[in-house]
Amino acid sequence: MGSKTPENERHKNRDNPSSSAKRNAAGGEPRGVHLSRDGDGSLGDGEGDSDDDEDNHACTATLPLTQRPTSANNSKKKRKKRKKRNINASPLKQTSPPRIPLSELFPSGQYPIGEVQEYSPTVINTARTTAGEIRYQARSQLEDDGFLDDYRKGAEVHRHVRQWTQKNVRPGQSLSEIALSIEDGVRALLGNDGLEPGACLISGLGFPTGLALNNCVAHYTPNPGQRDIVLQASDVMKVDFGVHINGWIVDSAFTITFDPTYDNLLSAVKDATNTGIKNAGIDVRISDVSAAIQETMESYEVEINGKTVPVKPVRNLSGHDIKHYRIHGDKSIPFIKNNDQTKMEEGEIFAIETFGSTGRGYVTDGPGVYGYGKDPYAPKKITSSLASARSLYQKINENFGTIVFCRRYLERLGVQHYLAGLNNLVSQGVVEKYAPLMDVAGSYSAQFEHTILLREFNKEIISRGDDY
Repeated sequence: MGSKTPENERHKNRDNPSSSAKRNAAGGEPRGVHLSRDGDGSLGDGEGDSDDDEDNHACTATLPLTQRPTSANNSKKKRKKRKKRNINASPLKQTSPPRIPLSELFPSGQYPIGEVQEYSPTVINTARTTAGEIRYQARSQLEDDGFLDDYRKGAEVHRHVRQWTQKNVRPGQSLSEIALSIEDGVRALLGNDGLEPGACLISGLGFPTGLALNNCVAHYTPNPGQRDIVLQASDVMKVDFGVHINGWIVDSAFTITFDPTYDNLLSAVKDATNTGIKNAGIDVRISDVSAAIQETMESYEVEINGKTVPVKPVRNLSGHDIKHYRIHGDKSIPFIKNNDQTKMEEGEIFAIETFGSTGRGYVTDGPGVYGYGKDPYAPKKITSSLASARSLYQKINENFGTIVFCRRYLERLGVQHYLAGLNNLVSQGVVEKYAPLMDVAGSYSAQFEHTILLREFNKEIISRGDDY
């Protein structure tokens, strides 16, 4: 939103009489006025003269040396100078790659509102069941201006970074290079490099940047010690990253491809995600949203190497609600029909995402590790025979809390010799390990995702942009 323009000063001028209409204190006229009045008659008969004409005559009149110009004349001269200011100067524009903090682009602290959709009419037999007091507490959160400004700022950061990524990522780049460019952009726009103790908990990445290729459906990020992968022109790459401010995460994903062969695959998944968003709302049963997603996605086919294959929803992945400092909450939205009668509720935040595949539509754990996340119910302190595990656990609490992180983030903070301690924390169950998720070899998959807020009178697709 733009800031208010300064109040127009012209209204004040109408109340200040021109000094040229006044006589001097001695009762006569100022010296030289008669020349302009009687000399050549250029003033006409005095009818219809404007205020501007009076200003000009007052400026040309000769004043006695002892008489100073009146304050009204000084005031008018100052105002004329002030009008010369270029109030329409262009505001700051984002650089490429994006590196200007959002606080400089939006000095008012107000950020663009996401797409707002009205709720569909209430479906029969889906009356509200949640206690009124709980609903009120939930509603008050999503109607708070500070909360909404933080969430909209995070969404705007996501839009700037992802739109630059879509325009600039090309075959031949390594996945490490792509991930670092995304993460550097997020940190720069937030104005927080995340290197000071506790800085990552104020704002930063919501989870490790996912760059999953082809039959790797989700949860791959380049980490130290892994063979770096170079993006090929034939690849289908899912780009999934999050931005958080004060623990509230904007989760949004898209798919990049350079071969039109896969256009229908991307269209199917994007359409399915938008269908899920359209059907989501207060008191809507999760089973109804899932059924609509499946029906939409399965209406598409894609031709690969002369063979037509259906686009299948990945049946053991799901969308999810988002909690404070937790990317995965307690509710899930599968992409296939189910009997889950759980309802979406006012005040909840959901990541509506869908995955479509040309393979089996079922994922298994692949080799390697994507990232780690602290159990939200784990104790603040642990006992361990390994000093490295105890110190690492303190580092995790200090910098990530329950936000998912990866080895690349630990090394950026200067943590060394952490693998033994990390494995110990996983074995104790206080930290969970996430593996890449794979469909069958030779298949291709796509993902699209948006974050939505279920507000009292409408739902806001807070991460929506011109791109998707």
